[in-house]
Amino acid sequence: MPDSPRDMRSTAPSAKDTFALVTGASGGIGACFARALAARGQNLVLVARSKDKLEVLRTELAAKHSIRIEVIEQDLSLEGAARKLSATLTERGFVVDLLVNNAGFGAHGQFWKLALERQAEMLRLNIATLTELTHLLLPALVERRAGGVINISSTASFQPVPYSSVYAATKAYVSSFSMGLAEEVREYGVKVLAVCPGGTATNFFEAGQFGKMEFPGGLQSPEAVVEASLRAYDHGHSMVITRFFNRLMVFAQRLVSRRFAAVQAGKLFRPKTLNSGK
Repeated sequence: MPDSPRDMRSTAPSAKDTFALVTGASGGIGACFARALAARGQNLVLVARSKDKLEVLRTELAAKHSIRIEVIEQDLSLEGAARKLSATLTERGFVVDLLVNNAGFGAHGQFWKLALERQAEMLRLNIATLTELTHLLLPALVERRAGGVINISSTASFQPVPYSSVYAATKAYVSSFSMGLAEEVREYGVKVLAVCPGGTATNFFEAGQFGKMEFPGGLQSPEAVVEASLRAYDHGHSMVITRFFNRLMVFAQRLVSRRFAAVQAGKLFRPKTLNSGK
């Protein structure tokens, strides 16, 4: 006879033997996820391009928490990155109970003037690696009927964003994919959450060369984003828009045409060099 649900639970690894995998963990929201999960007693696998920053974070967390913390230095924007990472996890015997797909980046400027290869890297990291890594790790979660996936999307996923057209499109994919997948796996006891922050106080804008931008309501702290995310995950939600002001703005977009929303977003994201005629 096939194993009963009771049998499946009895052979599943215990919490002390499983890991949360956090991509893009060297700073910002990813590092805050690592700190918050460590405080919950969760073992961690931290992935990013900068091993030095990961080691600093590991030292910080190890001094405060009695958990296992492993680091993997890898560029997830490269072709085949998800399969390489999955193979490393298998080789090192890491059982992932929670996948936090946080790694991602944006680019600011006129689409045809931005480097094509940079935008291709964005598509691979924000969409392909996220999707492939989820596909590779999800079957084990479904089999154990436990665990889940947290995908970091954005409020940019709710409307076109001129001068960040590709970035907004990638996040529209992340939100739609996550919410659809959440309903597929719900009956198996697996959670999937799309997290949609607005402007957040990280190095995102500097790395994407957005320049100084003024966001209505100001920037949210990454700690607040993570707190809202884990609360929504605990309650089994499929999407969370962090902060009341951001939820209000997303709701307001439903009352206007998509073109109007795009025009307004274009005013906010239009490079200042275009305004000055340079």
